[in-house]
Amino acid sequence: MKLTKQIAKLIGILILVGILFIGFKFGTKYYKYHQKATLLTNTTLDDTISSDDYKDSRNLKNGDILSKKIINLSEIPPIWNSISENNSLTKNYKYLDDINFYVIVYKSDSLLVNGIIAEPKKAGKFPVIIFNRGGNKEVGKMAKAKTLHSLIHSSSKLVNEGYLVIASCYRENDEFGGNDINDVLNLTKTIKTIKKADSNRIGMFGWSRGGMMTYLSLKYSNQIKTAVIGNGPSDLEKLIIDRPKMETMVYAKLIPNYKQNKKEELKNRSVAYWANELEKNTSLLILCGTEDKQVNPNQADLIANKLTKISYNFKLKKVETDHKFSNKKDVLNKLLIDWFKKNL
Repeated sequence: MKLTKQIAKLIGILILVGILFIGFKFGTKYYKYHQKATLLTNTTLDDTISSDDYKDSRNLKNGDILSKKIINLSEIPPIWNSISENNSLTKNYKYLDDINFYVIVYKSDSLLVNGIIAEPKKAGKFPVIIFNRGGNKEVGKMAKAKTLHSLIHSSSKLVNEGYLVIASCYRENDEFGGNDINDVLNLTKTIKTIKKADSNRIGMFGWSRGGMMTYLSLKYSNQIKTAVIGNGPSDLEKLIIDRPKMETMVYAKLIPNYKQNKKEELKNRSVAYWANELEKNTSLLILCGTEDKQVNPNQADLIANKLTKISYNFKLKKVETDHKFSNKKDVLNKLLIDWFKKNL
């Protein structure tokens, strides 16, 4: 009996430790999230879309820009701290001095949506890359901060090479590849209103969830000359097998009518089922991190096999790295620059 009590006590202690560990882990995560949100207060990214903005946008067409404000990176602490030391850009990011960043509000369907533009400071007309970031559920200033951060760390080298990069922050009612795809497609119209943009040369670059958005864009638009997809899912149902939380935390919460039309909604977002509908005049580079724990590398092989069967103009490049290409940033930048220089 004494031994039984000791075992029960030990089990109780282990359960308590487990609960405290999980609580600390999630508590730390949410503390950092709210701390970051606080640091964004009273910055350029903190502006909200008001009812007056909607009144002013009544006569705007899809893609038209309602407002455009320059971003001073040094005034955005969460961004600035990741690229600077002693209040100056680090050597690796010194080139950002030659880039202008803007936050815009543009029309998409009946909505107003935020976006980010990064363009060379020098004069000229530049080919355009639409950048589709990963992630989901972010809204307001957090969505803008995530988009800006992703753009700087994933595609700002392209701006340094003479491209204009534009990204949607996606609408606040995120449908994870539903009607929010229009926020990306309408940027092809926005580009025509940007003085430095060469609207006849549009490429696209999408990462993770942004890869899904890129596949969808190539399905619905013929304006994209070439595209790059990094660690993007090609079959969302198969993704559930590797990451069950994707269904409970993302699909079920964001995809409209998910419970009633699960298979149909997932197929609508999975290029593996409609690869033959992709724009035929577009070339495609698929980047795959062989150690990716978030999107199984098999997803890249799956779509590569589909594209091979229909003789699609694509290339699959595998790199020994994780989902974010954490230890291969230089390799990633070279792959992107070489691809777009050759194909755009």
